[in-house]
Amino acid sequence: MNVSGIIVEYNPLHNGHVYHINKTKELTNCDVLIGVMSGNFTQRGIPSSIDKWTKTRMALNNGIDLVIELPAIYSVSSAEFFAQGAVSLLNSLGIVDNICFGSEHGEINDIYNIANILLNEPIEFKLMLKIYLSKGITYPLARANALYDYLKNSNMIISNLLLGNFLNSSNNILGIEYCKSLIKLNSSITPYTLKRKGASYNSNFINNEFSSATAIRKFVKENGISTNLKDYVPLSVLTEIKDLYSKDNKFIFEDSMFPYIKYKSATSKNSLINLPDVSEGLDNKIIKSLQNNFTYESALEDIKSKRYTYSRISRILCQYFIGFDNFDTTRLRSEPCPYARVLGFNSKGKSILKSIKSNSSIPLYTKISKKFNDTLSLDIQSTMAYSILNKSIDPSSDYLISPIIIK
Repeated sequence: MNVSGIIVEYNPLHNGHVYHINKTKELTNCDVLIGVMSGNFTQRGIPSSIDKWTKTRMALNNGIDLVIELPAIYSVSSAEFFAQGAVSLLNSLGIVDNICFGSEHGEINDIYNIANILLNEPIEFKLMLKIYLSKGITYPLARANALYDYLKNSNMIISNLLLGNFLNSSNNILGIEYCKSLIKLNSSITPYTLKRKGASYNSNFINNEFSSATAIRKFVKENGISTNLKDYVPLSVLTEIKDLYSKDNKFIFEDSMFPYIKYKSATSKNSLINLPDVSEGLDNKIIKSLQNNFTYESALEDIKSKRYTYSRISRILCQYFIGFDNFDTTRLRSEPCPYARVLGFNSKGKSILKSIKSNSSIPLYTKISKKFNDTLSLDIQSTMAYSILNKSIDPSSDYLISPIIIK
């Protein structure tokens, strides 16, 4: 049986995601498609607009056969750890043949070659990186500049499209990290990439069939549920969203975390330094900004700088809200994913559960018991935190809700 995996967030699921699902099946000729999906918090450092169980149902109704949750320790992390957790999870299942991801570039050989360079860091590249970092610019920009210089000075035959903004494109960066993880694991999984269609990942404008999730969230925040939304999301997704809104279960946005983060900064400010991405001095800047600002957006603007990117600060604030500071985050996110937690499946997905149990090097969970490791403890805490923002979610939902089954 040919099994493919994709790594997704669905915040919310839209037409571009359906394109990704269908093209993955076509490109890899797979019999079963597994989706490793972020739960209630996502890689940008924001709460999911829709809870993970509703997202699971949306995924199963639009072509995914088995949905497995990406633990929060990875889902609310940099591209490196996000990819590391997701790829290690797919690899540990023991039955996955392919992985397919979207990218702005769309050429897998180029992405794989760049992944090799960034993983092995040739001496020339390291020297260039050191020079750029000494200028006080952010690590992502320093790395992009060093790579640009290295490629120009090397004899590697790389597509000209790589030069310029390659490492400034979100999906290219994730694609590189997926390939780096495959190389580090010496995985037999074959990587594929699809050239991203329509709006860019960070686009705020809702103006074509393949508008980004960012643009759709912005549109909903400003306009509510409009009939216009039918042009950008599948009908089944729109039906789910309308049903949620009819029950006053509206989209969750990042600014809803702010009152709780602000309160925590006044009562537990010393714990902020426990987060792995908070360097000495940054903790004081964050606490001061949280106390002096009255909106989430103004606090972010106040904290971010040439050295500390918007994304990094967003993730720090989200981790602080969830309670990452109570865990050994550095250790947990550096380790391979220790389990596979099933959120839902259809008949095809159900048919491979037995094979996964026989071949997987990690336990497969369909039900949460009282005995669990720190990674799962953090996931349960994440749901509790999410329930503060989304009143329709029971804090104990992880124990109460069984996998979603679509027949």
